[in-house]
Amino acid sequence: MRHHRLERAQVVAGELADVFAFFRDPSNLEAITPPWLRFEVRSSTSVRVRQGTKITYGLRWQIFPLTWKSRIAEYEEGRLFADEMLSGPYERWYHRHLFSEVSGGVKVTDIVEYRLPFGPLGRLVHFATVRGQLEAIFDYRRDAIARLFAPLDS
Repeated sequence: MRHHRLERAQVVAGELADVFAFFRDPSNLEAITPPWLRFEVRSSTSVRVRQGTKITYGLRWQIFPLTWKSRIAEYEEGRLFADEMLSGPYERWYHRHLFSEVSGGVKVTDIVEYRLPFGPLGRLVHFATVRGQLEAIFDYRRDAIARLFAPLDS
């Protein structure tokens, strides 16, 4: 089965430890997720993500309420963590969050590998709507992060 990939990167001002601390707090996801998703963190097995943390979210896709459960599958303090969907709308969702110091700031990279269910129908839905919606979500996320952390000039 074919995986899809979405990758985004941006540089923000700040110290690596502070930027990483913001992202490892599950409650901060609400601040960088579009309001039209009505996203909320329902539960987390730890206040700060670490290897094995399980998080349950509620959201709405169009008119459909969804529950999404994930587990932190990879974790390296100050460098990366990855959330893997345990249950939710995708057949597979693996989202790596990477952080690295760069001159004057921190590079924040998101790499998402995902696959929709339903074989050929899922691929058609991906092409028709899902890819564009994911890009809009990550565009919103980029802009929200830029507002929260003063961006660096290139």
